[in-house]
Amino acid sequence: MNRRVALRGGALLIALFVAFAAGIYVDQTFPDYLPYVGHATAGRIDLTEVQQAARLIQADYVDSNVNTTKLSQSTVQGLVSGLNDPFTAYFTADQYKKLQDSYQGKYSGIGVYLTFGSSYPAITGTVPGSPAQAAGLLSGDQITQVGDKDTKGFTADQLTTLVQGPDGTQVTLTVLRGAQTLTFTITRAEIQVPTVRSALITGHIFYIRIYQFGAQTATEFAKALATGLPGATGLVLDLRGNGGGFTSAAEAVISQFVTGGETFETRDRTKNVDRHQVSSPHSAANIPLVVLVDANSASASEIVAGSLQVHQRAKLVGTVTYGKGSVQEDFVLSDGADIHLTVARWYLPNGQTIDKKGITPDVLVKLANASDQFDVTQLSLGYAKDTQLNAALSLLPAG
Repeated sequence: MNRRVALRGGALLIALFVAFAAGIYVDQTFPDYLPYVGHATAGRIDLTEVQQAARLIQADYVDSNVNTTKLSQSTVQGLVSGLNDPFTAYFTADQYKKLQDSYQGKYSGIGVYLTFGSSYPAITGTVPGSPAQAAGLLSGDQITQVGDKDTKGFTADQLTTLVQGPDGTQVTLTVLRGAQTLTFTITRAEIQVPTVRSALITGHIFYIRIYQFGAQTATEFAKALATGLPGATGLVLDLRGNGGGFTSAAEAVISQFVTGGETFETRDRTKNVDRHQVSSPHSAANIPLVVLVDANSASASEIVAGSLQVHQRAKLVGTVTYGKGSVQEDFVLSDGADIHLTVARWYLPNGQTIDKKGITPDVLVKLANASDQFDVTQLSLGYAKDTQLNAALSLLPAG
């Protein structure tokens, strides 16, 4: 059985092309490999009734052409669901394969970043060159319908099931933009999605946003710093809506700003502590730094924000983060399916957990509307209404 450990976020800000049908979006991407955490022996699960039920169905069910594969998958899904853990999940072999593709930033869809809540899914950005951008979708647009399906309260996987499809096929979205209701028919396509976007704003402040911590984030982030740091007098790191990702990427980002110490630590069921240390390089160790966070900043993004706060390397601005402090491990089954199982919890370098309570920013600032958030992919729209970004800018040198 193959093993892979991951951190997953709960609140979602994802690209539709990252998620997949019938599965909870992976961290918002899964973090990188962590050392295997040993498991103590626990009470055995009594499978007697499961075996009896299977024999009864095989022997006496009225239809002889029972889909045994589906029954087997449902049995495993039932075991996983019985844990009542929102971060433990079962993926079929096909879903897990799509998950592996998502690690590499390769997605099929329309190319939008989203946030989800009790109302309609809201767009927080579009991928440059994507079908969504070409169609004219904007940050702040709310997706109210996909085809004839109302999307109020939809989760990522529910929306993805409707929006995803083969390349070259079309999907129709109904969008609420202010008081306007607009309809877009968009042709789906394969998209290679960068996880890092950056720009120089106010002439001297380097703004860099990480949408998720993917397999290429560490490289993309290092390249962005090399381009944007020269001449900059301050840096804003935007982790708003970032649901998490590879821990190696999170550690790489922390290490660019911090020269030593822990990044975070994990503790398993036996209370074994695994401490993760700052690596190198430290390209941005001295530049004044402010980090933007919100209620959709979760998991690996909380590792970055929390660690930088504990190291007193950055001020946090925004709203209280999601509060997801558990660690998951992937167990690949014999048929290629995967059980994504919670096996440990992670803690900040000061030993504190953020689980179920989140991180409180140094400066609490709310955003009036999702559409007010600065979209670095559409610089011409500016950031005048982004109260959180403007609060961050006020904490940095004037230049």
